[in-house]
Amino acid sequence: MRKIKYLIKRVVNMNFSNFFNYINKTHHRSNKNKIYLFLDIMYCGLKYQAGYMDYYLFEMETMNKAQRETVITRGKNNSIITFFNDKSQFSTFLNKPKFNKTFDQFINRDWIFITNESFTEFEDFIKNKQYVVAKPTDGTCGKGIEIIDLNLWEKNKLFNYLINNKITLLEEKILQDDKVNEVYPNSINTIRIITLCNKKNEKSTVFAAYFRIGNNNKIVDNFNSGGMVVPINVEDGKIIYPALDKDGNLYKSHPLTNKNIVGYTIPKWNEVKKLAKELAQMETKVGIVGWDIAITKDGLDVVEGNEFPGHDIYQLPPHRTNNVGMLPRFEEAINEIGLTKKDIF
Repeated sequence: MRKIKYLIKRVVNMNFSNFFNYINKTHHRSNKNKIYLFLDIMYCGLKYQAGYMDYYLFEMETMNKAQRETVITRGKNNSIITFFNDKSQFSTFLNKPKFNKTFDQFINRDWIFITNESFTEFEDFIKNKQYVVAKPTDGTCGKGIEIIDLNLWEKNKLFNYLINNKITLLEEKILQDDKVNEVYPNSINTIRIITLCNKKNEKSTVFAAYFRIGNNNKIVDNFNSGGMVVPINVEDGKIIYPALDKDGNLYKSHPLTNKNIVGYTIPKWNEVKKLAKELAQMETKVGIVGWDIAITKDGLDVVEGNEFPGHDIYQLPPHRTNNVGMLPRFEEAINEIGLTKKDIF
């Protein structure tokens, strides 16, 4: 019944223009009959709770029944989020100053949230700094972030600029670990590490992780802003796949630094996992979180948390072995914290 309700909801809210556009794209990619693809997409919606974007992104036309069962589709991910996350607590993650205040003990950089009345505090904050990172309080995908060279500004003009443009969360610039800097030095290349926490027993575990890498001389590492991503082996921190950007390009090494990506091992990996599990236990009412963690010269720094981690980035076709998705790994992870598949789906 849940699957039927999901399919009806998807059909009612469907953008049919996009739907048929993606049927055409899949037809050109696979050379499969359009009528077959239409029927197969509808079948996958009913059977696997997969939207047409899932079908296209995961190349489900290439997968057999057993492989399709292993994919965390949009519908399944919605069930996961509904089970683990209390929406009333989302503001902790959506509002960046509130996030920084909540997790301040894990944030190893100076930061301040400015208002019209806080010029004096602003002056004190920028004292003895050459750069600050200015962020919108509710931005996503790295949009609106600026690195400010303080030598180029008068204090009053800069303060007014930040207030008028609503980039009012100011942070000390992170100094990235040298080994991570070798991959790409123009952005902080963060680890997106996804944790699960059972609110009943407060056990937490790492479900999945991936390395986010900047590109094209941009100052952010976000996949949707020109960066690239690659899964990290949770056990040992090693990377076995090439990185992928949003245009579908694959990179065994970084195009600007020539640093190998395939074969790279994330520095301080055990410390990263330990920190992520500690973070997960801080806010158990939001039990699945994607944490962005920076590896710095002095240790680790928490950049932000995401209360609705995407279900697609860590199981895209170039990053699947034997065409198997992430549902088996998810089932292992929930068992680690005392839950079963039946509890969630």
